[in-house]
Amino acid sequence: MERISHPILPIYNKDSKIMILGSFPSVKSREAEFYYHHPRNRFWTVLSIIYEEPTPLTIDEKIDFLLRHGIAIWDVIQSCEITGSSDSSIKNVIPNDLAPIFETADIRKIYTNGNTAYTYYQKYIFPVTGRESIKLPSTSPANAGSKMDQLLEAWSCILN
Repeated sequence: MERISHPILPIYNKDSKIMILGSFPSVKSREAEFYYHHPRNRFWTVLSIIYEEPTPLTIDEKIDFLLRHGIAIWDVIQSCEITGSSDSSIKNVIPNDLAPIFETADIRKIYTNGNTAYTYYQKYIFPVTGRESIKLPSTSPANAGSKMDQLLEAWSCILN
């Protein structure tokens, strides 16, 4: 287990209206220095289907996709001790400071990608911001229990 700091900057701009927060980047995402980079993570596929667009492939296409749809993304955790990509191994959390995003963008809804993100959001960020989050099922390949049609049904709420 090692202490790791979050290596990826948040994606947002003044037009961002919703925020999607994960827990902490996987090994693959840390290596690529971009969100949801594991080839079996369904994040980009789910978003592309609900927004009825081709799946963005490059980092630039993904950033463009997010910003065109008013989506900010980041993670709840700034640094932690973690073994590999295992959310269950996370210890000694230091949360991210979401204030710069809230000061720039008119974030109207906050969604968490999975139970771990929701749990850490409730523990560390909600007490500071008082802003509720909506828990969505994780798009991670570790969440094999959620089939694609279930993810699409749940995640379609971000369109409202």
